[in-house]
Amino acid sequence: MIYEIAQKAKKAIENDCDAYEIYIDESKSIELDSRKEELNFAKEEIEYGVGIRVIKNNKVGFAFTSNMDKIAETAAQSIKNTKLNKIDENYTFAEVEKIPSVKKVYDKKFNDLELDESIEFLKNTISTTIDQECEITSSGFSAGEDKSLILNSNGVSIENEGTGFGIGLSVTTQKGGKIATAYNSQSSRFFDLDGEKLAIEVCNLAKNSLDTKPIETNNYSVVLDYYAAIGLLQTFMSAFNGENVRRGRSILKDKMDSQITSSNLTITDNPLLEKGIGTSKCDGEGSVSQKTDLIKDGVLNSFIYDIYTANKSGVKTTSNGLRDSYFSTPMISPTNLEFKFKEMKDLSEINNGVLTTSVLGAHTANPISGDFSVEASNAFKIENGEITDPINKAMISGNIFEIMKKVEGIKSEIKQYGSFILPKLLVHDLRVVGQN
Repeated sequence: MIYEIAQKAKKAIENDCDAYEIYIDESKSIELDSRKEELNFAKEEIEYGVGIRVIKNNKVGFAFTSNMDKIAETAAQSIKNTKLNKIDENYTFAEVEKIPSVKKVYDKKFNDLELDESIEFLKNTISTTIDQECEITSSGFSAGEDKSLILNSNGVSIENEGTGFGIGLSVTTQKGGKIATAYNSQSSRFFDLDGEKLAIEVCNLAKNSLDTKPIETNNYSVVLDYYAAIGLLQTFMSAFNGENVRRGRSILKDKMDSQITSSNLTITDNPLLEKGIGTSKCDGEGSVSQKTDLIKDGVLNSFIYDIYTANKSGVKTTSNGLRDSYFSTPMISPTNLEFKFKEMKDLSEINNGVLTTSVLGAHTANPISGDFSVEASNAFKIENGEITDPINKAMISGNIFEIMKKVEGIKSEIKQYGSFILPKLLVHDLRVVGQN
């Protein structure tokens, strides 16, 4: 059916513009949510959509629809919308290149997954949480299948399909009038999630966060657990966005081929990663996927681009023009960001430090300077290589570009959260301000 829709759109548009791009998305999803222990939301949905982008007289136009009976009208609207934009010769569409293969992005189990089975899976997670004597704040489960087809007037025709599964859990526990909370999640291309393990880990984190003790204000070596690391790294990675670089909104603008992180670190944007959440044959505008070393042995090697920004910058796209859905146009985004360290530290090597599971307020970091001040959440002291007392509320401040110059990896499981694939991180000389 997806190819029939594509041909219908092509016929409606090809003779009325200079160039066209047709993006078709078919998605099936199951979504569940609970408030406390009760399931309060369950949805199964199948959605089709078409986004049509055209170039006429060096002006770009875009329109979309979820009504397959209105493809001709949508095509006509995309052409009308070119009149709303200015002439810009930097808009072009992807060219034909060899299409790479991708592995382990589709789980056939999705085809047999029923709503009742999904509900039972979430209920088992909830039941385990109750057994652990924690109160559930919220929980959720999602499963989805996505098929897309992109074709354009240059001859590009690429189909992608994949599945994704996720579960999240937020809990509260209390003892002796003291309250602690915790959250974690799992996501995968495959239905290999372990809800019981998640429930036990989240409840243990909450329980271990009770009976907090103050910490002396000082500079510490700080271990950033996955969520904490990602919270701060989002500011760091925004400096690699080609549009931010072009507009002078990136501190890395003039630092190509310079050492900007520890020489122990390589960061690769890898849309071809086996089983990666962001893995696909091409990006959202049909540029075939390619690996890009953003940092190689600590040296700045590349930024990320979509076609438009690459054209304006006089470089080639890095296949990072991604779409949220058929109703959006491509935007520069990372795919699978692999943080690879040549060597990693053991927790036992830290004599006096802090472990923070997550941070609050990371969105307030200055995206240009990199300065941040965040609240440590579910944080603990590290003494002589051991995780000891939970810490009262504490603020952590520093500069993300400075701390990345000495960042190290901690020997730990490599996990993917969103686009980030990384171990726990160790950063040095961060200011920790204790609070009673």
